Amino acid sequence: MRAPLSRGLIVQTALSMVADEGLAALSTRRLGQRLRCEAMSIYHHFASKQHLLDAMVEHALSTFDWPAGDAEPWQRVRETFRAYRGMAHRFPAFFPYLAVHRLNTPLGVRFIDGVLATIRAAVPDDALAARYFRAAGYYLVGAGLDETAGYAKGPSAAEPVDGTFIRAHCPRLAQAAQYFQREHWDATFDLGLEALITAMQADAAALRARSAPAVRRR
Repeated sequence: MRAPLSRGLIVQTALSMVADEGLAALSTRRLGQRLRCEAMSIYHHFASKQHLLDAMVEHALSTFDWPAGDAEPWQRVRETFRAYRGMAHRFPAFFPYLAVHRLNTPLGVRFIDGVLATIRAAVPDDALAARYFRAAGYYLVGAGLDETAGYAKGPSAAEPVDGTFIRAHCPRLAQAAQYFQREHWDATFDLGLEALITAMQADAAALRARSAPAVRRR
């Protein structure tokens, strides 16, 4: 006997299907086969495939590991950025869709607001906090895509060159290639993360210094 059909079961099964077969394989017909139901039964829970995809995005966001509320502001920023990478790795096959999806569902906009609030608590200026939110997004999305759909997938060319060609014609790449491997990803991510946070801290300190009242001379 199959479990009763529900929104939660459909979303979990859809994410499992994407993990096994890729996003291109997701259709209500094939999903119905996995669920052992007619495709039309799915539409009783989701008005369209886009509604299902929105629910899948919201499920991924619901797993986001927010830092403790009493943590120091910069530590909260650091842990929030790391948590985004963690979410990407929890849903590697689905992340390329999530990464470019406009988060304009109720949970999506609350997620954005939460990240903005975390950054704004450390950066004392609305405009600069907004720009750093976007800059962090560029870095985190790029890192997530590279680690889930880039190097993780291997060569994507129809006729990829081999190591012999690279050693003969691209000596710098041949030398650096060992540091592109999975065992170096954490160190590389942390290098970029700390560079970003260092820049944020410097700009925040400069803003506070400019806004501090001048000391009156005696």
